[in-house]
Amino acid sequence: MCCGEGTGRVKKTRAIRLRRSWVSVISLIGLASSTSGCGVIGGKIASTSDPAGDQARHIWDLFVVPVWWLSVAVFLLVTVWMLLNIVLFRRKPGDTRIPAQVHGNPRLEIAWTLIPAIILALIAIPSTRLVFQLNRDPGPGSNALRVQVIGHQWWWEFRYPEFGIVTAGDLHLVVDRPVVLSITSQDVIHSFWPPRLAGKVDAIPGRENTLVFTPEETGVFYGQCAELCGAQHAHMQFRVVVHSQQEFDAWVDKHRRPAPDPAPGTLAATGKQLFEGAAGCAGCHSMNPTYDPSTPINKILAVGPNLAYFSERQTVAAFLPNTPENLHRWIAETEAVKPYSIMAEKWWKIRAQQNQLLTPEEVDAIVAYLRSQ
Repeated sequence: MCCGEGTGRVKKTRAIRLRRSWVSVISLIGLASSTSGCGVIGGKIASTSDPAGDQARHIWDLFVVPVWWLSVAVFLLVTVWMLLNIVLFRRKPGDTRIPAQVHGNPRLEIAWTLIPAIILALIAIPSTRLVFQLNRDPGPGSNALRVQVIGHQWWWEFRYPEFGIVTAGDLHLVVDRPVVLSITSQDVIHSFWPPRLAGKVDAIPGRENTLVFTPEETGVFYGQCAELCGAQHAHMQFRVVVHSQQEFDAWVDKHRRPAPDPAPGTLAATGKQLFEGAAGCAGCHSMNPTYDPSTPINKILAVGPNLAYFSERQTVAAFLPNTPENLHRWIAETEAVKPYSIMAEKWWKIRAQQNQLLTPEEVDAIVAYLRSQ
């Protein structure tokens, strides 16, 4: 009698543990399902679920149909089939028989080979068609805006051959106007990616890859290097500023003219003297917003970003918000803000070793000069 009671108690304990295990598994599955899409469908700055360009929209539509629904169908089919087998064919209490062993069922093997092949074909055919569609140059009759994009460790340079304008950090485009980006790199392989506007395209030294898309909304959009390219890869960001045609024309007209000099006797004027002289900034940075488009890119690449009209930029050091406080810290504490960058290695560290770091007052003056631009 005691043994029977003990056996019953053990069975009951096992059943409770089994139920608890299933509850835990189902809870974890529910939690994973509810949180897995937060980074994609959350309105984040790098979200691809809220497209603002035609290429990003086509890619998102391809993901939803057929990839998403096919994935849902396969998941449900496999899960239901697995649960049915668990329930219908589980081992009964006291049953010690070995199930019949079945090998080499031709129909089953053909089925589980054909079904995945059909699913992959349903995904591959529209994907391949979209790849060729997205890489098609709209041609000269499209009035497309053409921009040269150059990746550096760790910032982005943008050149407009049509206007002879060069800038960095911010890519300025026109809403509802096609853009053709010719993308290359000065040093290592990078990857240009504005998530809400288009897909990713590698920037490869000695080669030009093309990215074609049309912005469909005005505003400022986040961009990021998507290829591990060194210690500061995560801070190799950029912004895409999409204007109306009238706003873009005004931006072009402004950047075709030299930035105005600060008024004599001002803090900004002192900063300009330091920038061009004792501080050594002009050795790497240009303040001229124009260039000669007939000159090959490799003949005109600068060491550091062009800083003309710097106060209009969205970021400092390619990732910090462009505020006077961040700009001051970037100049005064370059090694701490973005270690291993060229400015940290070739300017800040050398001056630190020579005990020639700028005083807070000198940094304030250079900040005032750059903010006056």
